[in-house]
Amino acid sequence: MHVSLTNIAAVVLAAGKSTRMKSRLAKVLHPIMGKPMLAYPLETLQGLGLGQIVVVVGHQAEAVKSQFSHYPVEFVVQEPQLGTGHAVQVAAPALTGLQKCVIVLCGDVPLLQADTLRELYQRHQDTGAAATVLTVELSVPGSYGRIVKDSQGNVLKIVEARDATPAELSIREINTGIYCFQQPFLLEALQTLRPDNDQQELYLTDVIAAARDRNLPVASLKTADKQSFQGINTRVELAAVASLVRRQINEKHMLNGVTLMDPDATYIESEVSIGADTVIFPNCYLMGRTSIGEECLVEPNVKISDSRIGSRVTIKMGTVIAESQVADEVQLGPYAHLRPLSDLRLKARVGNFVEVKKSVLHAGVKANHLTYIGDADIGEGVNVGAGTITCNYDGKNKFKTTIEAGAFIGSNTALVAPVTVGEGAYVGAGSTITKDVPPHKLAVARGRQVNLDRKIKKS
Repeated sequence: MHVSLTNIAAVVLAAGKSTRMKSRLAKVLHPIMGKPMLAYPLETLQGLGLGQIVVVVGHQAEAVKSQFSHYPVEFVVQEPQLGTGHAVQVAAPALTGLQKCVIVLCGDVPLLQADTLRELYQRHQDTGAAATVLTVELSVPGSYGRIVKDSQGNVLKIVEARDATPAELSIREINTGIYCFQQPFLLEALQTLRPDNDQQELYLTDVIAAARDRNLPVASLKTADKQSFQGINTRVELAAVASLVRRQINEKHMLNGVTLMDPDATYIESEVSIGADTVIFPNCYLMGRTSIGEECLVEPNVKISDSRIGSRVTIKMGTVIAESQVADEVQLGPYAHLRPLSDLRLKARVGNFVEVKKSVLHAGVKANHLTYIGDADIGEGVNVGAGTITCNYDGKNKFKTTIEAGAFIGSNTALVAPVTVGEGAYVGAGSTITKDVPPHKLAVARGRQVNLDRKIKKS
């Protein structure tokens, strides 16, 4: 269903503290698979092409506004927070009046689908209602507000669970907190709200009763998708929703040709892209704006964040990669560590317990064992022996090491930067290199071996 929604404004309620989260962080900023919770409904609304989006903030308002400053939304501050009706009252002056309808929803519904909102709007249009409520039927309605209807199925009111009678509590159709209103009616009805409840708050649900009092029609749309409206108030609910989001992400990748050996134990954040025929083993964490090419193999316990991985790359178990670039046909690990600004070119090999930081390893470089490469430029075809260290830090400043194409660095070498090893040069094992090595020369910098007689004590 593709309905134009440019004549709709949205008000997103994101002001609450949510004390049940027991967190210093505002609820809507808690991350779900790499994005703050509020990003999900905002991006859903953006995708619908609405004419206006207004976000009501309160608790940690400046932090929320800063996090979403690049989103095409307007912020209003609700202070103090006196209920959902009060939140929409605060938002009302920001509405341009150019939109005929207003969708109201909470900022803690990351599973909400665009099609659900399209259906809600279509029902609202088809019925000509002053207000349309998205509902769902639950076997255990719990603390959700109940939808009270007349014998013909028309909505009469919404009763909060804490204010409901025993008969009303038996109702299983509940309010999801997602509405579509005719804007002129909403703005008028907001002025009639009174805090006549045990919370002493202004309930948005009372707008429904206001419509009935004026003999205006109130419609409802009962959704079969019981997950789409699911809000988050506790860490338990946060984990449950995150699990559902993770499953959706993983299913998308598998449908696009990626093999996940154990989807339930694979963690792929929302902005990660992966090419076809890549195989990912369990307990891998792919994070941030990571991209992985085609036909790669990612073994267990790998963590990759904000990095670009080429095609036909093998990443062996235990490897960690952050903010780096890896070209095609590179081999990494096991237990390699690429720190930020590492750049591995075609067919480079970085082996077990090798750490690379802010360095370029050109095509065909091999550093297979127990090595640290930092602030270095390693030329094409260089072999870096086991135990090699680029000594790039003097306690105050970082310095660069350059190893030109075709050089060979013997095992257990210390290269004290700034230093250059020329093209085709050799460095003998166990050397500490403090001066440049000219091209095609052999450098040896170690003490001469002396074999002395030993005095053996008689027992």
